[in-house]
Amino acid sequence: MRLGVLDVGSNTVHLLVVDAHPGARPLPAHSHKAELRLAQLLDEDGAIGPDGVDKLIGVIHDALQAAEDKGVEDLLPFATSAVREATNADDVLARVKAESGVELQVLTGAEEARLTFLAARRWFGWSAGKLLVLDIGGGSLEIAYGIDEEPDAAVSLPLGAGRLTAGWLPGDPPGAEAIRALRRHVRAEIARTVGEFSRFGAPDHVVATSKTFKQLARIAGAARSGDGLYVQRELKRESLEAWVPRLAGLTAAQCADLPGVSEGRSGQLLAGALVAEGAMDLFGVENLEICPWALREGVILRRLDHMGSA
Repeated sequence: MRLGVLDVGSNTVHLLVVDAHPGARPLPAHSHKAELRLAQLLDEDGAIGPDGVDKLIGVIHDALQAAEDKGVEDLLPFATSAVREATNADDVLARVKAESGVELQVLTGAEEARLTFLAARRWFGWSAGKLLVLDIGGGSLEIAYGIDEEPDAAVSLPLGAGRLTAGWLPGDPPGAEAIRALRRHVRAEIARTVGEFSRFGAPDHVVATSKTFKQLARIAGAARSGDGLYVQRELKRESLEAWVPRLAGLTAAQCADLPGVSEGRSGQLLAGALVAEGAMDLFGVENLEICPWALREGVILRRLDHMGSA
């Protein structure tokens, strides 16, 4: 059947259309996305304003039309941290349902981490052993660890690249003191969680998902996306540590000129790099592999599992 996943994230609203059935690998058929940056549309009270909700509903209508055009039989709509943490989340969800007919499922941070872990496990298989999975989104950082398809530990931290850029890095480029303050904040937040994971022992394989990690790997020399899904892409901590001070001195426009960096996310790359560097350092990770599958694929796989057991 043809499934559609509608992901209302902190940076983008992304419709992924796949051809799938239980027991088979989902095959991507179409992708439709719009930059919305909900995490940056929150007002001082933490609410998504009327204009932001109007934009969200308009983008959802466009995605619904794309899903219809591509013959989607079943749509799985969900929202992550930007909607989850908005102080008017209930009102936003009610308006979206009333004006578009879409009932967004709001995932908890732990659910995000678990579903992303499931996607990484299915991609790398059982031979990868104990997995540590890192995922930097626009609003949050997800960390999960385990040897099965359900992780032994899963946490979500408010360390998304969009959120941190808006809240901590004024200026283009930002000043040195603001960067140092953000670095301290990021590392203190991550350090609180390390003990929860270290009691399970060292992972056999460390993987990362998300656009932020893909862009960081690309500027550090990894293969282009056009080279295909199955090309192994890695990010070494040594390379990342060399890039962080370089990124600190670049404007958003200059970052957008780097290989693999999109204009829409270029201003968030430094914050994402600080989170990635902090996570790799504090978890003792020298090298990680980029996983092409992430949260959206995890949602699809979970749905297929339920269909297969029905």
